[in-house]
Amino acid sequence: MGDAHRIGVVGLGVISRAYLDTLIGHPAVRVTAVADLDASRSAAVAADLTGVEALTVEELLSSPDVDTVLNLTVPAAHAQIALGAVGHGKNVYGEKPLAATLPDAHAVMEAAAKAGVGVGCAPDTVLGTGIQTARAAVAAGSIGRPLFASAVMVTPGHERWHPHPDFYYTAGGGPLLDMGPYYLASLVHLLGPVRAVTGAAGRLRAERVIGSGPRAGERIPVEVDSHVSGVLEHVGGTLTTITTSFDGVATTAAPIEIHGEKGTLTVPDPNGFDGEVRLFELGGTQWRTLPASAGYVGGARGVGLLDFIAADVRRAPRANGDLALHVLETMSALLRSSAEGRRIKLTTSAEPPVPVPLTAAEEWRGNAAW
Repeated sequence: MGDAHRIGVVGLGVISRAYLDTLIGHPAVRVTAVADLDASRSAAVAADLTGVEALTVEELLSSPDVDTVLNLTVPAAHAQIALGAVGHGKNVYGEKPLAATLPDAHAVMEAAAKAGVGVGCAPDTVLGTGIQTARAAVAAGSIGRPLFASAVMVTPGHERWHPHPDFYYTAGGGPLLDMGPYYLASLVHLLGPVRAVTGAAGRLRAERVIGSGPRAGERIPVEVDSHVSGVLEHVGGTLTTITTSFDGVATTAAPIEIHGEKGTLTVPDPNGFDGEVRLFELGGTQWRTLPASAGYVGGARGVGLLDFIAADVRRAPRANGDLALHVLETMSALLRSSAEGRRIKLTTSAEPPVPVPLTAAEEWRGNAAW
């Protein structure tokens, strides 16, 4: 792969540690700089990492020692940082969603195309053995033609564990924009893009109580819908019923379940990289667990960035901006459908990325030629 690809990280919150654990020491990449609005935080991170410089955000975006900006800011800042990186001629790979609003996401993609730089976006959990094994089973005809599917994410809310959960309940947050990208990206991999949606949503509580950390007991306002459900019409004809909620205590529903003419497939939590894929065939008597047959084994946050960097003219990045834009439009359309009380046709599309062959952990973690 030649010289190591240089990464600058903007935003050093909770998720940054998982990315750094994957990237630091990988022969294909080199983290050269970190930045955060809290200068003391970036200084502390840089002090622990050899060869990493603590910079201001603007210094990092313009640094000649950065090839790709890893954007781990809060959703409301995703577009601003991405546009700043693109404006300095750098690739950008960000946490989901691509931006807090659809117009901002379009602006990022248009600016990147004009500048001739790449855009990648989480989630990359969909590249693990869980979703990829399920995708391989669908492609192999294990359930026949997919007819309908369900996707369910239910939690009582992130304020129970996150010490600063405010952004989950402001613009760019909520259960759909926060957790929906995992489910929707998976559904595109499994069933193809979405052509139209019908949604219903509600803001079921006006405020939340922080449950941990220095602000425990503090009440924060809820400014977004906390329960969103709807129906997705896939281009191929499959219908998916989706529910995302910060208002439920627990559920026994499978995270994703796909029903076909010849069988039913249960898919593991798309917020994880692995998990059991189970098949119940028509005429059978019990569920059968399928062995891992595809995906990055032992996947971890950042494998999508490594995949993004390794992509070339022969293969587009799998965690790419076009897919993230389509996912964001799907989510935005669900919320708009709920507000307007009508079915919404989508204007974007995204082909399912190239499947991930079964790739050993030692291969994607340490082979510079990968």
